[in-house]
Amino acid sequence: MKKNLIRSKYMATIIAVFSTILFLFPVYWMFVTSIKPMSAIFAIPPQVIPQDVNFDAYVKNFIDNPEILTYFGNSFIIAGGTLVLTLILAAPVAYALARLQIRGKGIVMITLLIAQMLPSIMLALPFFILFSKMHLLNSFLSLIIANTTSSLPFAILVLRPFFMSIPTGLEEAAALDGCNKFKTFYKIILPLVKPGLLTVGSFSFLFAWGDLLFSLILTSDKAIRPLTVHLYTFVGQHGTDWSSLMAVATISIIPIILIFIAFQKHIVGGMTSGSVK
Repeated sequence: MKKNLIRSKYMATIIAVFSTILFLFPVYWMFVTSIKPMSAIFAIPPQVIPQDVNFDAYVKNFIDNPEILTYFGNSFIIAGGTLVLTLILAAPVAYALARLQIRGKGIVMITLLIAQMLPSIMLALPFFILFSKMHLLNSFLSLIIANTTSSLPFAILVLRPFFMSIPTGLEEAAALDGCNKFKTFYKIILPLVKPGLLTVGSFSFLFAWGDLLFSLILTSDKAIRPLTVHLYTFVGQHGTDWSSLMAVATISIIPIILIFIAFQKHIVGGMTSGSVK
């Protein structure tokens, strides 16, 4: 029995290591491509371990071209604004769906599920028409609103189970102590759903950081466009600058990696909690 248990543990470990390598290999290949000369990128057979390493693409794009910092800053503004606006809107809505006896709550939940499955391309043209009439094209606000619309249904559906897991006795006790509903919500309830807020905030930031469609359609000013659009400029009509593309892409994933490392426990706990309640 013990031998079978030990054997199963070894097999699970081997499968986990293999799966991790499989999922991380594209990231490794992206970095390796960024430090290869152009001739080595198309070498046959492919050079899994680069033989001639150079960092010319990083020097070219990050030292010789300080303009790229503007694109990074724009991405942070858009992703950070989306994170904040998503949390501001999703938390009260999720709390209301968890606590209040609202007529048609089931229809609201189904609507959120359907909205979550809608592809961004279906929203891009209506947003373009709406923002053009409101004179909001080429602005951070338009991109923040568009990305928030995409991430909001997911945020509400994830946060609702967290509010449902909190005993109603806490709110009743707060009411007896003289707290109104708004003070109870912000002072007592929100701190208890911190893992859910961190989970939703991280994914909202991730969705907005990786957005390309809204950025291409709703902006034409380089001063507003984020890093994803700048990556698209490396793809030309007569070829692709693979070294520069992979170098900028490698640096662009660092904020996402840092966020998930910092909030790993909260994100994993938040996703599993939201999936079972």
